Amino acid sequence: MEVKRCWGGKEELAREYHDKEWGVPVHDDRILFEFLILEGAQAGLTWMTILKRREGYRKAFDNFDFNKIAKYEQKHVDILIKDEGIIRNKLKIESTILNAKIFLEIRKEFGSFDKYIWAFVDNKPINNNPKTWKEVPAKTEISDKISKDLKKRGMKFVGSTIMYAFMQAVGMVNDHLTFCFRHKEISSMS
Repeated sequence: MEVKRCWGGKEELAREYHDKEWGVPVHDDRILFEFLILEGAQAGLTWMTILKRREGYRKAFDNFDFNKIAKYEQKHVDILIKDEGIIRNKLKIESTILNAKIFLEIRKEFGSFDKYIWAFVDNKPINNNPKTWKEVPAKTEISDKISKDLKKRGMKFVGSTIMYAFMQAVGMVNDHLTFCFRHKEISSMS
């Protein structure tokens, strides 16, 4: 019997990500930071472009250890701008370092980034039950609020559309289409 997916069926990397990660609720700060950075890196690009470089990002950015990244200096930027395993955009690289510093401030204020970010959805995933992609928004009032708050704190590459993609990735919202085999599985996690 053929497995029905809402996306990701053509390339193995996309299929693996769709089938195992996308939409699964994440509460680990390191993984939340990873997705925050990867979604920001995607700005102006496709998710496949980033997914293909994910291991390169993990290697280049100390497996997304925000404590280490927050201490990066100009010499790190100079090395990273030459790293072919990542998107070599100076603004995105510098924003990763800046965002790590602010991420630490948020953790200090709230106890964890997880407590901070999940409070925007009352600590419970939103199940949208979309039947078609036309029903899936690019951003929402909640992603607007998250974006506004993160920008106020000084983060970069955290616009509302990026934050909605982040919410989808970390399971704050379940946008698997209703016919997709993952929709029911993810819905049962909330």
